[in-house]
Amino acid sequence: MSTAGLKTEQVTAEIRAINRATAMHPASGLTPPRLASILRNSIEGDPEPYLALAEDMEERNEHYAGVLGTRKLQVSNLEVTVIPAGDSAEELRDAELVEEVIERETFQDELFDILDAIGKGFSATEILWDTSEGQWRPKAFKWRDPRSFRFDDNDQETLLLRTPGGDEPLKPFGWITHFGKAKSGLPIRGGLARGAAWAFLFKSFTLKDWAIFCEAYGQPLRLGKYDQGATEEDKAKLLQAVAGIGADYAGIIPQSMAIEFVKANLSGTHELYEKRADWLDRQTSKLVLGQTQTTDATAGGYATASVHDGVREDIELADSKKVSATLNRDVTIPMISLNHGPRKKYPRIKVGRPDEEDIKELVENVTKLVPLGLKVPMAAMRNKIGAPEPDGEVELLTAPGSQRQEEDTSEQKSEDQSAKAQAFRAGPSSPPPDVYDRAISGILEDEGWAPLVEPVIAGLEEELAQATSIEEARAIFQRRLETMGVTALADTLAKASFAARISGEAGEDLD
Repeated sequence: MSTAGLKTEQVTAEIRAINRATAMHPASGLTPPRLASILRNSIEGDPEPYLALAEDMEERNEHYAGVLGTRKLQVSNLEVTVIPAGDSAEELRDAELVEEVIERETFQDELFDILDAIGKGFSATEILWDTSEGQWRPKAFKWRDPRSFRFDDNDQETLLLRTPGGDEPLKPFGWITHFGKAKSGLPIRGGLARGAAWAFLFKSFTLKDWAIFCEAYGQPLRLGKYDQGATEEDKAKLLQAVAGIGADYAGIIPQSMAIEFVKANLSGTHELYEKRADWLDRQTSKLVLGQTQTTDATAGGYATASVHDGVREDIELADSKKVSATLNRDVTIPMISLNHGPRKKYPRIKVGRPDEEDIKELVENVTKLVPLGLKVPMAAMRNKIGAPEPDGEVELLTAPGSQRQEEDTSEQKSEDQSAKAQAFRAGPSSPPPDVYDRAISGILEDEGWAPLVEPVIAGLEEELAQATSIEEARAIFQRRLETMGVTALADTLAKASFAARISGEAGEDLD
């Protein structure tokens, strides 16, 4: 792969100028038929009006902007860590390289921009590489206007850059492309703005009707009268005067004309508009956050909000896993490959909360299981409870009575050591083996006893099996001792005894 093209930006100033020139605000004068047309065209190859509408919605609907911003901020503020691929020096060096990227001060804002895909369905962030020191380092992750892109007509999933000369594929190792995917289907249909667009439209109608109601509420009907001979100019002046009275409380008309005030007798209330607007906001909260209790003050109190907050954790977990996968694909692999070459395994970026552990339950389990034989490293337990390694000079916390036990143990050890020393000085309690014992032990160790004993016991088991009483068994033993040969055994013992006696007299075995 050629890396020459990565040293320059793919989104040039000319491309950015085109987007500024074609800026549009489809939210102005939006109607149901127009919205349906925008959504339909977005999946037929023209997503620009839909993406412009999604931008307008964030600017014009404070509730949608608030809940969408909460969802993006909640993920971009999570802890970001790097997990090495292994323990080798090379794998640790790869992880350190990736850590340089996530530790940059701008990374949190860049991560927020990447999460723009949650609302619009996708985001494209260009990687601006710095090679001034002979190494590949990202100096910035630059968010690009989504209106600069469209999807390939063949698969409707591959992003293409719109340029004056036609659509271009994105440079490999040059982009972070993230997809929100709130639902299965085409990426352009996976953004939350698509579902929130209808609530935005109906709420805009409600707010407009509410404003008209508030302006006219309580004011009398102003009825202007003119003669049959009045000209069009006279009628225009009369209409202007009637309209001006409502705002200016003043007006002039010809003497031949008259204005009649009809007393207002309205039974409507603003609650209808307020309730409808709040209801639409709650639907938007459900769409974006999966719940309403943490954003809308409704009946149910803290308990209900706590339950709904768990749903938000599920969404947060899903968003963090998606963006982690995107960063590993579009940041980790390019960085390692450009600087250190391809790898079989790469370090992983993890966006998310650290794994929570019930320390109290852990300590209770260890306390119960260690006496039963469970082996637990002390250093591991210190890490779990956040206790540092004790210094030899610091005062340590001890259990009640443990100090006295240590003193008693120390005294007992001293007594034991003293007793052992006295026993050593006094010598062994029993005399050492003499030369006869050693001679017999030598015979047994050399296994010389086997051929000596075999003539004595040969066939003894068969004879005893035929005995029917204790007298017969006793007779068998007596006959064997009288008739079977024990000469070899006796001769061996005699020779060993004589040799031991001679050796003892000569003093060779005296210690």
